Amino acid sequence: MATVIRLARYGAKKRPYYHVVVTDSRNARNSGNILAVVGKYNPMLAHDDEKRVILNIDEVKAWMAKGAKPSDRVYKFLVKAGLVAAKPIPVQTKKHLQSEKTQMKIKDKADKLAKIAEEKAAAEAPAEQTVEAPADTVAEATEPVAE
Repeated sequence: MATVIRLARYGAKKRPYYHVVVTDSRNARNSGNILAVVGKYNPMLAHDDEKRVILNIDEVKAWMAKGAKPSDRVYKFLVKAGLVAAKPIPVQTKKHLQSEKTQMKIKDKADKLAKIAEEKAAAEAPAEQTVEAPADTVAEATEPVAE
């Protein structure tokens, strides 16, 4: 028997409330042929509310040890509870990236801005040294007069 941990809908119309149940994968969502209720889920509560998802961790671990597979939504609950590791998100296409030509333009612009910043910093450095130099000469000139 292929067991699965999934949500079974309860609650009224437009007021959903779910039980996290262990059942045979061939059963319908609300067939009533459940093996165990291992938690509750109330999507009407705020995301940060501690009562939004209530899981019996020991029972979930026991059923998973027996081979029960969680559904996608229940898997997210288990990740948040720290029972399983998050699934990696594969990057299958590069359509979200800009074209090579645009990437080159962006890189060239960044290089130009960096070069301008270096030149500006280099131009300011000697100006600061010249401002400090007269102050030193004034201090040296006042020292012999004090003797």
